[in-house]
Amino acid sequence: MGAGQLRQTRRRIRSIQSTAKITRAMELVAASKMRRAQLNALAARPYAERLRWVLADLAETLPQIDPEDRHPLLQERDEVKSLELILVTPNRGLSGGLPGNLNRRAALFLTDRALPARIIAVGRKGRDFMRRTRQNVVAEFLELGDYASYQDIRPIAQVAMEDFISREADEVWLIYAEFVNTVTQRPVALRLLPIEPPTAEETAATEAIDYIYEPGRAEVLAELLPRYFERSVYDAVLEAAASEQSARMVAMRNATENANELIEDLTLEYNKARQEAITSELLDIVGGVEAMT
Repeated sequence: MGAGQLRQTRRRIRSIQSTAKITRAMELVAASKMRRAQLNALAARPYAERLRWVLADLAETLPQIDPEDRHPLLQERDEVKSLELILVTPNRGLSGGLPGNLNRRAALFLTDRALPARIIAVGRKGRDFMRRTRQNVVAEFLELGDYASYQDIRPIAQVAMEDFISREADEVWLIYAEFVNTVTQRPVALRLLPIEPPTAEETAATEAIDYIYEPGRAEVLAELLPRYFERSVYDAVLEAAASEQSARMVAMRNATENANELIEDLTLEYNKARQEAITSELLDIVGGVEAMT
């Protein structure tokens, strides 16, 4: 290895060291954001669980209501001719295989259903994928930020509910990344509309309280259903945010480790080349001295 190659190796080492510092910083930022996103998701669970419990209790009202008079969000279609898909994906890259996994799950879902589909894209990665595959993107929400609030997701839910009630779509589905743990984020497809109220067994209710609803059970149920739908979308967005930051943290950690390994390999190669160069110079000097004597 000549002097020029040694200088080039030194530059590569310095460049990779700079990259490792950047990926390490991004890992720390993602870890901090992941922690906050997890806390937001955990803080939302008690309300969501109680909401499901109340809805399960109110579901006892359904057999008493004529099917034609039921709330529009509960009405099953005789034949499903079209559907709407809310696809929640990251806005940015550097999050490992998460965006690709979500897009593949959505593509497989649409292929399996083989029905005309309307897409509500939440996040640029899903929006771009759906446009590339020439899907019908009817709405896009790209500015939710890292910590979306309940008010931020209400327009998403409103678009889906209006399309379902107006029969633009016979079903509404949601695909998002469920946060399992730091290294596992699972793409999930969930049907949201028509709403299927949870049963008492599903909510694992342990209380046996006979509530009195005013003005009545049916009226409270009708008021609660849109809130339940909005809450389902909000919970999915919170899970997706935690999954995105977790995937980004793991990806940046792997990138940092790979950079450090590459630095070690290049440093070893550089030291060997320097040793060979010094040895060669010493041999030249010794040879020159011997020639003079």
